[in-house]
Amino acid sequence: MTDPQISAEAHLGAAISALGEDGFTAHLYQWLGQCFEVDNVTILAFFQTRQPEIFFHHAKVSHVHEKLESDYLSFAYLLDPFHELHVMQEPEGLYRLRDFAPDQFKRNEYFAKYYARTTLIDEIAYVAYPARGVSVHVCLGRDASSRRMFSAADMRTAQNLSAIVCSLIRKQWQNLSASGDYTDDSLVTRVRARLASQHDIHLSPRQCETALLILRGHSTMSISLRLNISAQTVKVFRKQLYRRCKISSQAELFSLITPILT
Repeated sequence: MTDPQISAEAHLGAAISALGEDGFTAHLYQWLGQCFEVDNVTILAFFQTRQPEIFFHHAKVSHVHEKLESDYLSFAYLLDPFHELHVMQEPEGLYRLRDFAPDQFKRNEYFAKYYARTTLIDEIAYVAYPARGVSVHVCLGRDASSRRMFSAADMRTAQNLSAIVCSLIRKQWQNLSASGDYTDDSLVTRVRARLASQHDIHLSPRQCETALLILRGHSTMSISLRLNISAQTVKVFRKQLYRRCKISSQAELFSLITPILT
């Protein structure tokens, strides 16, 4: 999609000129693609109490975005590490998925059922907050089309561009707005209520929190640190959770919980 005959500076100039217009996202991607090789891009906003909004996406292979609207926007984003950056209100800047994803991310059902199907093998994202309660993520990936990770040189270049990209994000989407303050408490309340009404399964808040963290790819130790409880207590919650849900695996937990996340 990028034109090798046009310099990176020219693409950046075009992006700046297009601020406030629909064509900005394409110019932003073209500029970044001239600075280092990118196989795909997804530009989206996370809000507080509603589903994400996709502003732009492009990929060399169709699998990357095949389930973007049907699965990701409806429920999968709630299990995504990038959404967790939004929830935790991590500082603006560049993030690499492998550096902050939960310790068992590649062993969980979200990874197996959704993420692995995208063929993504490496992903970075610029994260900025153009308005209260809103984060915009410019996600750049390497996938099956190149089968290469981002190199150390790529990461240095990407990091050097971070301040510029975040400034452009804030300027472009400064008029976005969100209501309320998102916390996992609201999601836990919703999941507990739906499990009770639809399946006659009654979980405590801690058991439900444990379930969501398991589905996001957190190990027992990671959950204990997150909830500030002992690893042994996490194991107890997990046993209680599985017993009440009448399940014996994470795959069954995924099948039970994901339909009620929407």
